[in-house]
Amino acid sequence: MLVRILLRLVVLAVAIGLTAWIVPDLHITGGFLAYLWIALLFALVNAVLGPLLHLLALPLTALTLGLFALVVNAALLGITAALTDHLDIDGFFPAVWSALLISLFSWLLNFFVPDPR
Repeated sequence: MLVRILLRLVVLAVAIGLTAWIVPDLHITGGFLAYLWIALLFALVNAVLGPLLHLLALPLTALTLGLFALVVNAALLGITAALTDHLDIDGFFPAVWSALLISLFSWLLNFFVPDPR
């Protein structure tokens, strides 16, 4: 189980790295350990605050046919950026674009991670 969690964190770190490479207003300082730290912090913020924020935003998410969930994910990424000095986001739209790309890349990369079960 620990190996699976570590693999998922590495996948998330790679997804964050790919996103930082594509989005010019997403700045990450540090090496691969910084990417792993940001991935761990982002996973914790998503696990702790994500369900609460998604529940609070449920009426707007339903009204916009799910698009407001991107705003909630961007807010979670912004909270992660506020918690670490290694991640900086220069605005709202780069945060939304980054949240979308991180979700897409991590979804795609998780297809290549073997399930140890």
